[in-house]
Amino acid sequence: MDFTSISTLISDFLKLAEQAFGDTSTYIQLCVLATIYSCSFGIAYKIRHSVGLTHNEPLDSAHPVRKLAYRVGGILFPLLAIILLQVSTKAGKSLEYTPWLIETALAIAILLFFNSLIRAFVQHKFAASLFRWVGQPILLLHLLGLLPTVIVGLEEVSLTVGNVSVSAYGVFRVLIFGSFLFWLGRVSNNFGKAVIRKQTSLDIPTKEVFTKLFEVGLFCIVILLLLNVMGVNLTTLAVFGGAVGVGLGLGLQSIASNFISGIIILLDRSLTVGDFVELDDGQKGFVREFRMRYAVLETYDGKDILVPNEKFISSLMINWTHKDPKQRYRVDFSVPYATDIRSMVEFIKEAVATHPQVISGLDVPFEERPDCEIDSFGDSGVNMFVEFWMIGIDDGKNRVGGDLMLIIFETLRANGIEIPFPQREVRILNPDQQANKY
Repeated sequence: MDFTSISTLISDFLKLAEQAFGDTSTYIQLCVLATIYSCSFGIAYKIRHSVGLTHNEPLDSAHPVRKLAYRVGGILFPLLAIILLQVSTKAGKSLEYTPWLIETALAIAILLFFNSLIRAFVQHKFAASLFRWVGQPILLLHLLGLLPTVIVGLEEVSLTVGNVSVSAYGVFRVLIFGSFLFWLGRVSNNFGKAVIRKQTSLDIPTKEVFTKLFEVGLFCIVILLLLNVMGVNLTTLAVFGGAVGVGLGLGLQSIASNFISGIIILLDRSLTVGDFVELDDGQKGFVREFRMRYAVLETYDGKDILVPNEKFISSLMINWTHKDPKQRYRVDFSVPYATDIRSMVEFIKEAVATHPQVISGLDVPFEERPDCEIDSFGDSGVNMFVEFWMIGIDDGKNRVGGDLMLIIFETLRANGIEIPFPQREVRILNPDQQANKY
């Protein structure tokens, strides 16, 4: 491009600018734009400061709908501006003049609104960068009317293998829309599950059932939309699915069994989040989460055990806290045969009852108070045991058994009673005969 061409472009631009500023409709559009932005800002400001959901920033523990409302409040101004600009554009065309300035402002407002959506709703840094550097250029091409030309150019770049033709446009479309659908599905899944779990009118098993059904339904919708983006005919897919359904059913029967088992567990309420369970193989822990295929057990040593849902139905399981969090435990110890058992039993029960986590007191039923009894007669002493009730599991933070053993040991020592240890008595028969051998 030479100097003459540049001069011609500058001259044409100046003529257009002079023509535009000499037109009365330009000043009318400027007034309309000022009015639109003033009204949009005023209405958005009034709504944000009048409605508590959109004005006060919510805490991290707030309801998900409360957080969503606050984020929506941040995009009210550009959203109202776009609506009013669109109405003004239609009105200008009906009055038979070209609202070019309003249309330009509308395109800029849409880009700013898209950026506001990213800033308000996209928390993941990589997803936000993807939307800004990929989504915004695509939107700009669409607003400029250049997107169809770009699509035609990408469709011409294709690779044909047999009857299959793959174009650059098809690949980019699947990658872009597929990534967007999976991101939207993940965000919607987290939001929907959080809303369901915040419902105080539902018990925990019902919440888990609804969250699982919501997750499955959303996953199916995302898959169907992705297949539609890929250009797969769903009618043909249905016929093909009937043919391979039996094979997939046999191959995925374990997954289907675990999924159905999870639904059954949640519906019959035999297992809920927070229960302490023990499996037939000795594994035990607190149920922390139900997933489509497995449940997560958290042990006291910080490990997470992923247990298939089917195992809770097909094998033996002990639920320690299913109906009542109260549990009964016992501590064993021994005393010498010379001990006054009757008096020892009384002060041991009193000592055990002093522990703050042991259920005791006159208002407690007699069968739930601490008790000390004889278990058996051993080789070196009398084997005793203490039974007590407590809230929760005797492990982790509620480790009561070790404290009671120390209390019993100190109480016995304070009363002059020693715990017997194994002793053997050796008798020599015919000592004179044994002495003669030496």
